Amino acid sequence: MVMKVPATWMGRMRAQAVRTGHRMAPMADQAKVVTARRIEDARYWAAPRLESAAHGFEDQLAPKVSHMLTTAARKIDPKPARSRRWPMLMLLTGLTVGSIGYMFYRRNAQQWTEHMKDSASDASRWVNENASTTAENADRMAANASTKADEASRKMS
Repeated sequence: MVMKVPATWMGRMRAQAVRTGHRMAPMADQAKVVTARRIEDARYWAAPRLESAAHGFEDQLAPKVSHMLTTAARKIDPKPARSRRWPMLMLLTGLTVGSIGYMFYRRNAQQWTEHMKDSASDASRWVNENASTTAENADRMAANASTKADEASRKMS
């Protein structure tokens, strides 16, 4: 295997920067994989809790609302022979409130999932930006070192 050794200081710095870039690439890939795994773990953790909250809503809040509506219907209806319009209105109101609550629950679950996806893409974008910044800094330092070496060389000759 033939190894090419750069003749100038700038060339050596550039070669060093390229080697550093090659060493950083696997770390960036690993960070991406770890981030994806952690997001998936968070989803596995959150899904049963969201389902439990939904069942709790159904088991605890819905019967209370139903009881409240039934009690209100009994208080409003003076005679059973009269119109059933008020109880029906209260029942429809209860159904509407329950539907709205369910819609909020579904929307919040979807927003949470989208937020987790966005934070994963932000993390991978951050890793890519840091790798680019590191490469730029290495190039800039190599250029500065080369300039100083050229100046020192000129002063010696």
